[in-house]
Amino acid sequence: MRFEVWAPQAERVTLHCDGHARALERDPGRAGWWSGEADAGDGSRYGFALDEGPVLPDPRSRRQPDGPDGLSAVVDHQRYAWRGDWAGRGLTGAVLYELHVGTYTKEGTLDAAAAHLGHLAELGVTHVELMPLCPVPGRHGWGYDGVSLWAVHEPYGGPEALKRFVDAAHALGLGVVLDVVHNHLGPSGNHLAAFGPYFTDTHHTPWGSAVNLDAPGSDETRAFLLGSALAWLRDYRLDGLRLDAIHELHDRRALPFLEELSGEVDALGERLGRPLFLIGESDLGDPRVVTPRAEGGLGLHAQWNDDVHHAVHAAVTGERQGYYADFAREPLAAVAKTLTRGFFHDGTFSSFRGRRHGRPLDRARTPAHRLLAYTQTHDQIGNRAQGDRLAATVPPGLLACAATLVLTGPFTPMLFMGEEWAASTPWQYFTDHTDPGLAEAVRKGRRREFAAHGWAEEDIPDPQDPATRERSCLDWSELGSGRHARVLAWYRDLIALRHARTDLQNPDLAAVKVAYDEEARWIAYRRGDLRVAVNLSDVPVTIPLGRRVTRVLAAWEPVRVAHEEGRLTVPAQSCAVLQGS
Repeated sequence: MRFEVWAPQAERVTLHCDGHARALERDPGRAGWWSGEADAGDGSRYGFALDEGPVLPDPRSRRQPDGPDGLSAVVDHQRYAWRGDWAGRGLTGAVLYELHVGTYTKEGTLDAAAAHLGHLAELGVTHVELMPLCPVPGRHGWGYDGVSLWAVHEPYGGPEALKRFVDAAHALGLGVVLDVVHNHLGPSGNHLAAFGPYFTDTHHTPWGSAVNLDAPGSDETRAFLLGSALAWLRDYRLDGLRLDAIHELHDRRALPFLEELSGEVDALGERLGRPLFLIGESDLGDPRVVTPRAEGGLGLHAQWNDDVHHAVHAAVTGERQGYYADFAREPLAAVAKTLTRGFFHDGTFSSFRGRRHGRPLDRARTPAHRLLAYTQTHDQIGNRAQGDRLAATVPPGLLACAATLVLTGPFTPMLFMGEEWAASTPWQYFTDHTDPGLAEAVRKGRRREFAAHGWAEEDIPDPQDPATRERSCLDWSELGSGRHARVLAWYRDLIALRHARTDLQNPDLAAVKVAYDEEARWIAYRRGDLRVAVNLSDVPVTIPLGRRVTRVLAAWEPVRVAHEEGRLTVPAQSCAVLQGS
């Protein structure tokens, strides 16, 4: 088997494989690369020693059986027998479901998560979006401090378990998306800097030195990230990637890394004969993220749209702190603007940032399905002091209203695991750092962050306490009882309606017509022949729909329709979807 590694500053590189050592030779065709052959096969343990240094895992390791600091293991991807061909499933008409493997079940493994895929197929979800799977220290964590960007966290089951999960999902018609982190690597178990200039002080991020995308040596760093992204799509038959915090990818080259990546992914999709896509998490408010490359954009296929979340959350909860302040001044106006314009901040002043932010979305050129909408995500729940879900803050009727705004809106909807049944479990910030110094720094930093907002130290869950992760695991026994069952039925009805009615799949933002009353706290909008009415107030309201209602398709509480007048009376904290004429 041939082994190779990029180590441009090393004078000697030694391969240690299955207890044997041999010197690698410089590759005359590729500057900074070393290569050589050794007897090895699937499962062989190996690593590289640079000069007189210790044996380190392969930067391109496909498996880390003993964690980020251990030896790498060879993975022969050809050994897995896939069940059959998969034609792929694109983003158009999709409903995504964000899932954290470590808390989706108490077992916290990919195989245990796969056992619940039938629930998602019955719910009407089209794609499962897995939170990061790369190796992290210890057993449990969110995954955003991962290292070894080509490998699968061993406590989740490793490479074979991910293939079994994808196979099971595809057998049910579900696509699979993976959240990948290119903007930084974890502080523990990260050995890349020993091999070459993977990081640069030219730019800085909240996590330290930036990943090197434009400084000397950046050609190989970019190739490293590109290769990792394509490997997930190719070797594991994934359907798409979610790119974490792309606004922290600092890149001044004429060909931006993201544009290069989108081109490579499109080319791979053509070769494989199935649709592949990229979803960016962006804080830029910049339509160029999802504008096709041929039109001067970066060419990502979609992006998360936090503006929808913030507007709906402010309207439903009344919260005004932090970034909710701009949305909470006139919350229904904010909801109306996002439903029709996509971005709330489109060049307007952001009090949270202290400056203008964003730019207008060209509705004629940007289909709404390129923006993902949601009422809850891992960030928006887990970055709250106590990880409380929306279900812990508002009653079921308002949960139904929030879900309706997302699932009948023009954007691609995404759910966070458990929201479909108003899960009572929180989703808190938890870590399992094996470095005592780092563990204590994270614990103190978390408490310091929220102390600045008035929280008592004892009220902030300890990220390192195993109980914090255990509290965050879903309780699957809740599904069939009380309010949980009712909320679940509502989600199923709305998703089924979205799939059945083409009006709800129309990606034309300009076609969405909205009316609202800020004081009375109702909002209504038209999607083709359908009418959606949402009453966030504590009393019944009468909403003028403008046209005759012929049929109530779904209602959280029974509504009263004055057919001839085209008026609808909606009970307090309730919502309805109707057929108009």
